[in-house]
Order: sequence, then C-alpha cells, then structure tokens
Amino acid sequence: MEHLRQFKDTDFKLSDIQLFRNIEPDQLHFIARSIAHCPILKAHAGEIVLDSNSGSSCLYIVLRGTLALTSNTAKRQLESSTVQYFAGECVGEISVLDEEGHLSTIAAVTNSELLVIDSETVWKLIDESNGVARNLLQLLSFRIRAANAQLRNRQKVGEFYRQLSMVDGLTGLNNRSWLNTQLPGLIDNARATDTELSVIMVDLDHFKQFNDRFGHVLGDEALQAAAKVISAGLRPTDFAARYGGEEMIVILPNTNKESALIVAERLCDRIRQTKVFQNDAISLPHITASLGLAALSDGQDGLAVIASADAALYRAKERGRNQVAM
Repeated sequence: MEHLRQFKDTDFKLSDIQLFRNIEPDQLHFIARSIAHCPILKAHAGEIVLDSNSGSSCLYIVLRGTLALTSNTAKRQLESSTVQYFAGECVGEISVLDEEGHLSTIAAVTNSELLVIDSETVWKLIDESNGVARNLLQLLSFRIRAANAQLRNRQKVGEFYRQLSMVDGLTGLNNRSWLNTQLPGLIDNARATDTELSVIMVDLDHFKQFNDRFGHVLGDEALQAAAKVISAGLRPTDFAARYGGEEMIVILPNTNKESALIVAERLCDRIRQTKVFQNDAISLPHITASLGLAALSDGQDGLAVIASADAALYRAKERGRNQVAM
C-alpha cells in the first residue's frame, strides 16, 4: 500500500470515526495526540489490506473508500461481498486484541485511504480512554451478532439444500438418498420401541412399453400421477420414496402386515382408477401397478426387508400384475 501522510497532516475529524464517537473532549485531545503520527495509507481497488500473511497486528480505520471481506479480489466478487466496511469503520481489531494472525482476507473495493494504528497505540487508547474501550466493546458485540446471524442463515440455507437433495425432482417424493439415510433409523426405532414396520414396493406395470408407445413426456406425467396417489393415500407418519425408474417404495412405521395389506390394496385400487391425462388424439390407457409387501422380521436390516418386498413384487407380476402380493 502507498504511504500518503500522517494523521496530523489531514483534516479528518475524530468524530467521523466510530471508535472515537461520543467521547469527552479531554479524552479526544489525548486520542488526537496519540494517533497524530500514525500513517495514512492508500489501498488501490482490488489490493489486499489484511490476510493470513499480514505481518504485525494493526487497526485499520477506513477514512475514504470501501473494504470488503472476500476470498477473491476480482472486482465483481468484491462488490458483491455481503460484509463491507465503509468510511468511519475499522478492521483488524480482533488480531490486535488476541495477537493472532488474520483468519480472513480483506481487500479494497474502491481506492481507499486507511488510518493505520499499531497495536501498542491501540492498547494505550483502551487503557487511558473509557470511551474508546466502550466503543470497542460495542463494535465487537455488533460483529459477534452479525456473525451469528450470518451463521444461522448459512445453516438454514444448508438445511434447505440438504432437504432439496433428498427429494426426487420429478415426483416430489423422497429419493434414494433419503431412503438410504433414513430407513436404518426407522428400523432402529421400530426395534427400540418394539413396534412393527412394513414396506411396500410399487412398480408401474409395462411402463417401458408405455414410454415406448406414448413418449417420455407422457410417461413422466404417469409417474407424477402415481406418486400423487401414493402420497395422498398415506398417513402423516408414513413415508414414500422413488426407488428408481418406475419403482416406488412405501414405509409404514408402527404397522403390521395385515394393516399394511389394507394400505397396499387401497393404493393399488386408486392407481388403477387414476385418470392420468386427457388426450383427444389418441386413446390413452389407465396405468396399473404391482405391489409387493413385506414386514420387518427379526435380524433383518434395510436391504433385507426391501429384498423381501421386492420378491413379493415379482410374485405379483408373475400372477398377472395389477395386484398385491406378500
């Protein structure tokens, strides 16, 4: 950075600096004398002011221009930074207080003039001026609250994308990743609470031929219609996921095989009756589904109970499809 002059040679007012606001006149005189010989540096746009490679700890006060917290000194990245520092604000106070290196990178968004106060002088101001100490505490409190708010927002965004990654984009059902993550926990809970758990595998009949004849767009509509029927036919405590292709899986916690059979028969009947779409040009058939049912047995894990339901599904297909098998 380019050295311009000392603070005593400028017309900047102490009252324009947040750290020195609302301070008694006698203390302001002391502050002015203490920082009179502190340098003012010019940081050009894009130039790094602070980073992990910075040397001695200093407090940087923005007199003109704007700084930003960034991981990239490209102009667009700097201008879009969510953490910026404007005239009157300061940076580097944490490193002065804990005498540790800087953990983040701060660069100039525009050509900026910075008052640089060395750590010894900062501590002298804190020791001698209650006003400076109070303002610094308020600044740190604000920074901590802002950091906490940003952290909470990041957690919310992270949770949103985590949930999004667990949802099948076509059907709106949970996806295979969700199943792999959640099914072991549901099984562990069933064992811990000594309750039953049932699984239903659902496969749309002759779906490949349907796609070949009517196209993938109408095939997607058929899948979406079946998924809506399945979701509407379950309790809030039940779960449905797209297993892959035209296969879907239903998980029924706290449900024995007899009760699960009633649910499976209802789903099979509703899929059979569902009107998927209207098309005046060609006659489109109703979709049907084959369903396989299995209840969790002693010693089974998620893969085993799914395999049992899958075997039952193939029995339903062998018997003519459009039905439920156990």
